[in-house]
Amino acid sequence: QVHLVESGGGSVQAGGSLSLSCEASGDTVTAYCMGWFRRTPGKEREGVAGIARDSSTYTYADSVKGRFTISKDSAENSLHLQMNSLKPEDTGVYYCAADSWCRLGPASRSADDYNYWGQGTQVTVSP
Repeated sequence: QVHLVESGGGSVQAGGSLSLSCEASGDTVTAYCMGWFRRTPGKEREGVAGIARDSSTYTYADSVKGRFTISKDSAENSLHLQMNSLKPEDTGVYYCAADSWCRLGPASRSADDYNYWGQGTQVTVSP
């Protein structure tokens, strides 16, 4: 069973960048498809990005394509989300998630596909 802890959130002005990390323990990140999700004010939880076990496949929400990059670091046993050109609408709590079955695809962005979740990290983007 994997345990996930996010870090790297904070406050930034629009146009700025943040890098989120998700440290995994108890198992290796290469055994799981993983994803980043966010809960923004007034909106449903959104799947931001997903990545396959072996990092061969990744998907992004249309709202972040070209601005966010998801990656795994097997040496650090961690998941990352590089966020550039941030917008106020990116404000929210960001969660990393993992699942070993990957029933809905290798890089799913459906929350129903994930059984393990971190506690979340706040990202605030000011105009």
